[in-house]
Amino acid sequence: MFIIAGLGNPGREYASTRHNIGYATVDALAEKYNIGFTERKFNSLVGKGVIEGQKVLLIKPLTYMNLSGEAVRPACDYYKIDPESELIVVYDDISLPVGQLRIRPKGSAGGHNGIKNIIAHLGGEVFLRIKIGVGEKPSRMDLKDYVLGHFSEEEKEAEKEAVDKACEAVLYLMQGKVEEAMNRYNRKVAASDSEES
Repeated sequence: MFIIAGLGNPGREYASTRHNIGYATVDALAEKYNIGFTERKFNSLVGKGVIEGQKVLLIKPLTYMNLSGEAVRPACDYYKIDPESELIVVYDDISLPVGQLRIRPKGSAGGHNGIKNIIAHLGGEVFLRIKIGVGEKPSRMDLKDYVLGHFSEEEKEAEKEAVDKACEAVLYLMQGKVEEAMNRYNRKVAASDSEES
């Protein structure tokens, strides 16, 4: 079984914000594979289903971003999964251009409080993660205001494509094709586009 955790903040006011791109990804997976978020468990909205023959648990933590570990750890413990190989966390990254993905099998939190909290609760940095670029914060803007803000009209298309790619990347990771996923999705989006034009 795999647990796929999309990070974000609960509540209508946070829907479609940069910080909620993890939620958007598990929502897209749920829609594609007809999985309903029918339960509240593990401080999360939970959807059980099957993706390409594999049992999955989709979770959207209701703890607010900075306490994501309080949702992820209980789910891992309950289903006795190995976080190093059976947990996939999807979240926003301000160090990547809008729409770019970066897949990692382990690593530090890189300043992301949700990941910092998951690492603290799991007691280790080894778990699969899909980071989705939401763009760098403008210099005069407060970080909180930026990540809780919405994508511009120009950014929305790139973000939708990134969510689709993140859903594809999940399938690679579930098949154990971590290197392949990194080679395929960690390429710079903007650079390759500009080289062709």
